[in-house]
Amino acid sequence: MTMTWIWTLLTGSGILCALLLGRGSELAAAIPRGMQEGVTLALSLGGSLCLWSGVGRLMEAVGITGMLSRLLRPFLHRVFPESKQDPLLAQSLSGNICANFLGLGNAATPMGMDAARRLRRGDSASHSLCRLIVLNTASIQLIPANVAAVRSGLGCQTPFDILPAVWLTSICSAGLGLAMAVLLGRVWKDA
Repeated sequence: MTMTWIWTLLTGSGILCALLLGRGSELAAAIPRGMQEGVTLALSLGGSLCLWSGVGRLMEAVGITGMLSRLLRPFLHRVFPESKQDPLLAQSLSGNICANFLGLGNAATPMGMDAARRLRRGDSASHSLCRLIVLNTASIQLIPANVAAVRSGLGCQTPFDILPAVWLTSICSAGLGLAMAVLLGRVWKDA
């Protein structure tokens, strides 16, 4: 509901500014052009999302995600101790992290929601749930599929040339975010 008001306010203020500055005709010309570009971008993203979701399913079918899950198990048990006793939680967490590795945030969401439900404690967020949210927000991406799809849809000839920068920034942000979540979890032990 709040976002509705924010978007309404932003749109209204943009229209008001265009009218006050005498740029109503430019605004009227920009609206259909922007809608056309939005539809074109959405269609190009749809194809890319289908491709990478299919690649994710294929990786699951041939056992690559299972292998990644086994590699992640020591990390998961350390960061989310509850995953030792709950195999469904461990499966949701590893699937979520693997999908984020592949840059498929949309595919990671259902598994992340399932893991969040399992980590929830009463009416408040557990420390493990906070760590999951941090790792989802600042996920490490090996293949930034969605970002590459947007870049490709906007005409970039080399959409994956950002890989070194993505690797560095995602590792730094996830590492710092996780360290802060652990530190703050120790400060507020009673929560």
